[in-house]
Amino acid sequence: MTRAHQHTPHHAEGVHHPGHGHSSPEGHEHDDTGQAEILDLDAEVLSEHIASITAWLPLRSGPRRIVDLGCGTGAGTFALLDRFPDAHVTAVDTSAGHLQLLREKACARGAEGRVRTVQADLDSDHWPDLGRPDLVWASASMHHMSDPGRTLGRVRELLAPGGLFAVVELAGFPRFLPADAPEGRPGLEERAHAATKGFHAEHVPHRGADWGPMLTAAGFTVEAERTVIVDIEGARSEAVGRYAHGSLRRIRDVAAPALDAEDLAALDELLDPDGPDSLLRREDLAVRTERSVWAARRA
Repeated sequence: MTRAHQHTPHHAEGVHHPGHGHSSPEGHEHDDTGQAEILDLDAEVLSEHIASITAWLPLRSGPRRIVDLGCGTGAGTFALLDRFPDAHVTAVDTSAGHLQLLREKACARGAEGRVRTVQADLDSDHWPDLGRPDLVWASASMHHMSDPGRTLGRVRELLAPGGLFAVVELAGFPRFLPADAPEGRPGLEERAHAATKGFHAEHVPHRGADWGPMLTAAGFTVEAERTVIVDIEGARSEAVGRYAHGSLRRIRDVAAPALDAEDLAALDELLDPDGPDSLLRREDLAVRTERSVWAARRA
């Protein structure tokens, strides 16, 4: 097994934010529109990350049939189409709204003939016909499965002989503020994330799991593993502020019961789009996170 560590400083490299087709980035249910905004910002700010992973995949030949499980609004789908110009992607998600946006993007790119969308709940007892893909891509979706072992087994059965399964998962949610920010409440961001741990332990217990042993138990051989460290200066992209604002806004209600009044007030000041301390106005933001990737074949 190989492990590559990539430090990607100061430029927009892609990260697939959590939740594609399941719950929101912080495990809290929101409407499709709000979640789609986060997924689209994720794709915009961190697109180079996704491209770097697709280029790294240990493929024996260019895949012609790809399935994107938990595709969201299409960040992975379009990165795969760009990387593999002869491929066709079947994009699977629970959200009809996300799939509609994905189809609209495909039409705008002139790629509608290379994309098929399928609305499906991957936790259901019966999956729709997804063909026999050469590559299955699951980015930030596997940790939402109620029975990951069963889902991995189904992916194994789905793959064509010699096909590759790429699992991209969250080593941690993005952080945006410096440790000494905001003024008067330093460390607020870490406390807000800590305040959501109980919720996540209950609702997304597989977040942050080591998928290597689970893949092996499901009948895969893990051929390569990679950890990607992302560090992007906010000054490089205006979208970083919107990405930070949307991400912290979506954890606010989950974190609120465990935050003291001063922290909650400071968080609301950061989230006030018109306030002087708004995340949308700050010049000291960055995107710091990690993603872990496993590439596996049927044993």
